Amino acid sequence: MLEINGIDCYYGKLHVLRNLSFKIGDEAVGLFGPNGAGKTTLINAIISLIKPAAGDIIFDGENITTSETHTIAKKGIALVPQERELFPEMTVYENLELGAAFIPHVKNRTAERLEFVYNFFPVLKEREKQHAGTMSGGQQRMLAIGRALMADPKLLILDEPSLGLQPSIVSELFEKLAEMKKHISVLVTEQNVRESLKSVDRGYVLENGEIALEDTAENLKSNPHVIKAYLGI
Repeated sequence: MLEINGIDCYYGKLHVLRNLSFKIGDEAVGLFGPNGAGKTTLINAIISLIKPAAGDIIFDGENITTSETHTIAKKGIALVPQERELFPEMTVYENLELGAAFIPHVKNRTAERLEFVYNFFPVLKEREKQHAGTMSGGQQRMLAIGRALMADPKLLILDEPSLGLQPSIVSELFEKLAEMKKHISVLVTEQNVRESLKSVDRGYVLENGEIALEDTAENLKSNPHVIKAYLGI
């Protein structure tokens, strides 16, 4: 599905990602690490908001390293950014509709995609006429994920989806992600490692721009470094 081969990324002279490689297949993968480790930089490289100085990014058998962001979206990668970036004065329905509007293979399948999203997040159906900006933080996060799902992506990327949410909402969100991986591939970056490991199949630990660990979710739960650095045990 997605293959990252030895990429290097810089911000000016700052070397953020160093010869980084990893793969995602038909599964859910977690990318963990502290602030400043390079998680968001990696996402920005995948969706071409920054260009790697070296290495390749392969998606669905095609090299997308130099592709434009809008082209990558049409190929089947959807991103839910940290800050949600909804249109607050537009309704839930209008925000969702935009998720499919510019994707050729789904722009005429809005009703079908809405049904899919509403099955995952019934609250969005209940509130489809409500302005997005008046919803709670958890509901806005669900709307942001729903909007990304409207594009019928092959790979869904979520950047720190639990950020700013209360614990009960976080647990519900990761339960939804565990369901979601049955339908599409998922890459989630998180600092909440404990909850994330319940919903992903494999995980990578990113530290100082390099992959420090790679293993199954079950093995990472018992890894001494993960326990000490990320699980607070």
